[in-house]
Amino acid sequence: MTAMAVSFYDVKAKAMVEVPDNKLKKTKYERTTKSGSKQVRYALRGETSDGRKLTKFVNQQTWESTNAPME
Repeated sequence: MTAMAVSFYDVKAKAMVEVPDNKLKKTKYERTTKSGSKQVRYALRGETSDGRKLTKFVNQQTWESTNAPME
């Protein structure tokens, strides 16, 4: 994903929306499961033109290849 918009599903608008790269941030959610192992989820966070936050979960390879700042 280089120099392009990312598609997010906007729950309020019930439609797919495009968020430009300059409004993207990367985040990583880490948690410890009941069995003690560590689970990591990778996500891209975007913002709509009216300021609502959107989250899209992606695989690790996509997350690492995205050129966006960490949140």
